[in-house]
Order: sequence, then C-alpha cells, then structure tokens
Amino acid sequence: MTTNWLDKVKWDDNGLVPVIVQEVGSNDVLMFAFMNPEALRRTVELGEAVFWSRSRQRLWHKGEESGHVQKVHEIRLDCDEDVVLLKVTQAGDIACHTGRHSCFFQKFEGSADNGEWRTVDAVLKDPSSIYGKH
Repeated sequence: MTTNWLDKVKWDDNGLVPVIVQEVGSNDVLMFAFMNPEALRRTVELGEAVFWSRSRQRLWHKGEESGHVQKVHEIRLDCDEDVVLLKVTQAGDIACHTGRHSCFFQKFEGSADNGEWRTVDAVLKDPSSIYGKH
C-alpha cells in the first residue's frame, strides 16, 4: 500500500476533512472532528484516532489527556470522498470533554416556533477529574 490513498480524500481549502466517529456495536455517533493528512496517516499507523485540533493548531491523539482513547476498527470514506467515518471502541465509555458518552447530548424538542435544546444524556464523570481544568 502506498501513501497515494491519502490523495483520494478531498481535503478542504485548509487541508482538512470532517470526521464522524461512531461506536462499534451501539452505532452511537460519539463525536465530530477534523483530520489533516498527517492525522489520518497517524490514525492508520496507531490504530487509534488522531485528529487535527483547529483551536490548538496541532495534532491531537484522542485520549492523550483523559485516557479515553478510541481504538479504530474501520475507516470509511463517503461517496463524495470528502467525509471520513471512523468506527471505534471508546475507552472509558466517554468521548466528550463534558464527561458524557457522546458529544451529541442535546436534543431538540418542540416546534420551529417554540423549541428548545434539552440535555438528555447524563455526565458520566466530572470533567475536572478527567482534565483537571473546566
């Protein structure tokens, strides 16, 4: 296998591709992030999720601070070749920096005229005990 496989991905103008992270078994969508070519290459090498942090402007190995790494079982590219799907096992059952299982813990309820976002998933672990800041 050559590194030409990276050229198949349609990177955006910033050299990034959106990534959806889905849990193997439950099929829960755990999080959304971005990768650059180096992050995707490192993900393949390590077998663990590595992303590009836009806020920190550096590679981010998921779980580097929390220990909540994501073991990658499968990597897929969508039909337009501009979105990556990772199928993972989530260590510690926590993917979100808020201490929840998934980053998608707010659910819309109501109508277009009278709606609101409700928190529907509990915090599994206090973020300050995970990161020591928050």
